[in-house]
Amino acid sequence: MVPMFSPPLHRQRHQFVIDFVKRNKPKKVLDLGCSECVLLKKLKFHREIELLVGVDIDGVKVKKRKNGLAPLSTDYLQPSYDQLRIDLYQGSVTQKDARLKGFDLVTSIELIEHLTLADVELFSEVVFGYMTPVAVIISTPNSDFNPLLPGRVGFRHSDHKFEWSRAEFKSWALKVCLKYGYEVELTGVGQAPPGQQEGVGFCSQIGVFQRLGGTECCDMFGDEAEDVFSYTLLYSIDYPSLHDNNILRRVLVSEVVYWAEKLKRRWVEEKTGERDGAYKLCQAEGEGEECLNASEQHMAMEEKQTAACGGEMNNLVELLEEQDGELFRTNSQGLQESESCNLRRFVSVPLAVLWSCCPKVRALSGSLSNLRNLLMGGPEVKLSQDGSAVLLSYQEQDLEDEEKGHDDLEDSGYAEAKLCPHNTGPEEDWEENV
Repeated sequence: MVPMFSPPLHRQRHQFVIDFVKRNKPKKVLDLGCSECVLLKKLKFHREIELLVGVDIDGVKVKKRKNGLAPLSTDYLQPSYDQLRIDLYQGSVTQKDARLKGFDLVTSIELIEHLTLADVELFSEVVFGYMTPVAVIISTPNSDFNPLLPGRVGFRHSDHKFEWSRAEFKSWALKVCLKYGYEVELTGVGQAPPGQQEGVGFCSQIGVFQRLGGTECCDMFGDEAEDVFSYTLLYSIDYPSLHDNNILRRVLVSEVVYWAEKLKRRWVEEKTGERDGAYKLCQAEGEGEECLNASEQHMAMEEKQTAACGGEMNNLVELLEEQDGELFRTNSQGLQESESCNLRRFVSVPLAVLWSCCPKVRALSGSLSNLRNLLMGGPEVKLSQDGSAVLLSYQEQDLEDEEKGHDDLEDSGYAEAKLCPHNTGPEEDWEENV
């Protein structure tokens, strides 16, 4: 059978919600009757949403699909400043739960027709009177359209308790608005054939409810909300965000280490005359420590950051050696000479140079003092005694490690991120063929 709607009707309903989210940018979104979490999986990519919640009475079905809401590998490898938490609950839409109050948007897509009329009244009280969201989107089948559906006998789904006509849906919506302080716009998705739209309306009718008074809360049930927790939390995940200081530090350390190694390598190549990176500092192990002092100038061409910074650094070299935790200045020939096998040798890359060379380091840290503070106290980066420079061990092995690449964050704790499947099934029996 040729599908009656393209795209399929359930996708049109979800797209209606997505378009609303794009226009209004709600931060807290709740999907009632989330079922297999199909809509939630689409909404999680709209990062203006900070809290995304799904509720369904069938906890088994929700648990089967919850992994599709987990962060992707790229969310861990390239975290942004966006914040997102996803919570999934098992519970009935006829029961109250204080954790679901005050959302910017509540959606109920093809849900109310599965309730008895008595439960619809409880649903209205819970959603509009108790949760008091800023906006509510409710879709339900339009029985006026049913005669146009090929092969349909009875209701569109065996579990439907009723299917309202446009007049019945409008009557219920206006009563809700009058009782709970909302206004409603009636629309829908699923266009009728040419010439019949006015007579039968949309296949799925939709009410978009907006609370009068906007974001000002109007809790009609007082403080009792604080003591009501009737839902069971099935799943909760916080997406990685640079607002988390631990994640911010890990990303910053990765950038600092990468650029410091890159600058160190260029300086070594200039001093040793080996442009292929296969240089040798000295034959004996543990011979002295080298430090490079560089200027705090900003680079004019960021697209040639390494070359430009390297050029500034090459002429400002002095040798420092460390023994028993103390730094000593030596002559510039120390690159080839060493008088003590007990001395260790390092290259020092000033934080000011890193600040000049890497815009991402500047963006992540905000200031030189913040950069220093974020790098202090961790084992990943060794700083000079005054905290003004990064000290890098001067060994060939360092260059081999640097070749592994800039984007390898396994040492930052992100190696266990997994790409979760996003398989979904048909939303309702009748719509498999339309």
